Amino acid sequence: MRLKSSIWVAAYLRRCQSEGVFGAVRRRGAEEAGAVFVKIALLDGNAMLYAPAPQSAYDDSRPVERVFAASPPQPVEERKIEERLIKEISFDPDVWIVEIEDKAGRHFLDLVKN
Repeated sequence: MRLKSSIWVAAYLRRCQSEGVFGAVRRRGAEEAGAVFVKIALLDGNAMLYAPAPQSAYDDSRPVERVFAASPPQPVEERKIEERLIKEISFDPDVWIVEIEDKAGRHFLDLVKN
């Protein structure tokens, strides 16, 4: 059984804090199963966005763990990430947005294996 989004986000933020990285919930989504997007602000005007991996990236038809994919795969201007997040919210109003600030770009997420 997969963790509720609210519990996963709380645990993720605690993990970031234990590593000395600041993080906050920018947008609270659906408590049970809202998709989670993680923005990593690199504090130089650029950012990374980690989006839920597509269903095809999972081995099972119903995933137990959350897996993410960098989208896009390299840092871009924060403005572009913000534009993408606005589109995601208009598509799915139940999404969560978590923002992390780390110059090194550490994310502490499980990523899709290529």
